[in-house]
Amino acid sequence: MNNLMQDKLSHAYDVMVKRLHDAIETAEKLAIPTIDDNLKQAQEKAIKLGELTREEANKVANYLKRDLEDVSAYLQETQEEFSQWLAFESTLIEGKIGDWLNLVADKTKLEWDKLSIDAVKAQLYHSGEVAGPGTLECICCEETLNFKKTGRIPSCPKCHKTEFKRHSKKAEKQ
Repeated sequence: MNNLMQDKLSHAYDVMVKRLHDAIETAEKLAIPTIDDNLKQAQEKAIKLGELTREEANKVANYLKRDLEDVSAYLQETQEEFSQWLAFESTLIEGKIGDWLNLVADKTKLEWDKLSIDAVKAQLYHSGEVAGPGTLECICCEETLNFKKTGRIPSCPKCHKTEFKRHSKKAEKQ
């Protein structure tokens, strides 16, 4: 994928997070639909506005869902703060993305209780995909990549492998 496409997908990820956040806020005042329903609405809006093709919207939504599942599982398991999941202070995150992810993660915590923690832990991140803020660790050499904003996952700068997992401060202490 070229840089223009990666920038488009990274920007779309941030916009979809905001739309999901806005939909959740609206839903609180009404009957609360599921996070999946709200995410689908955010996808459809991006398609309708011509921001993304259906394929691109599906890709971005899958990235976002993966990150929400990951943060939710971490918060459930550890009872830690959101900044611990990021593995660095959330105040370092650019723009509003940290606030939106924090709000969405908090609101989804109960809904994601239904998910199997083991299945979420097994979720791998791959070079070329887009990921939200946080720290990823290379499966091969344990090199870490810190994302202060949404961005494309590069190959590992140390060993050039392409598979990563989420890394947290708690994992460092073990």
